Amino acid sequence: MHRETGIDFPETEFDGLIFDLDGTLVDTMPAHFESWCSALAQFGAPGILEEDVFYAMGGRPAHDIVKDLNGEHGLSLDPFAIRFAKREHFLNNLENVKLIEEVASYLKSHVGKVPIAVATGSSRIAAERTLQKVGLSDLVDEVVTSDEVPSGKPAPDVYLEAASRIGVEPGRCLVFEDARAGIIAAQSAGMQVVVVPAPVRVVG
Repeated sequence: MHRETGIDFPETEFDGLIFDLDGTLVDTMPAHFESWCSALAQFGAPGILEEDVFYAMGGRPAHDIVKDLNGEHGLSLDPFAIRFAKREHFLNNLENVKLIEEVASYLKSHVGKVPIAVATGSSRIAAERTLQKVGLSDLVDEVVTSDEVPSGKPAPDVYLEAASRIGVEPGRCLVFEDARAGIIAAQSAGMQVVVVPAPVRVVG
């Protein structure tokens, strides 16, 4: 497995950096997909989440994803129960996550120069445990999760809150994102976005 290269890092400097977490700073998406499949099967709904659909939903809060699945499949799954089960499966498989080195290196090169935040659709415990696992928790000034704002991505709330917490005007923040919902959220917040390419996964 390898990642595409050629991320278009900007030449201009910004007053604050904000990073999405899953799929942007850390390659967690396969582990998240496995956790979703396990949680859904645990509640009697195996196989309803296709991998391509999961990746298309990247960046959105778990609660919203379960509501969409309920509507599409005529189910009444409890979003809170599914989310909790999915989170437990994920936390038990953190050994499978790895840094996305190009993005992490850019973050590390700006530590102490500008304030840095993470803005994620993950739960706080999952975000903090992931950052600890890959050794980034002490390098980030603020972590904002979708639980802490009125609406998750693609609404701009999580990015606006991150900018507020690091004390930087939204227009002076640079965002790193991989998912469509997150890109829309950051652009709606008035921020410039660096798009992180999806990984190329080689099987066999």
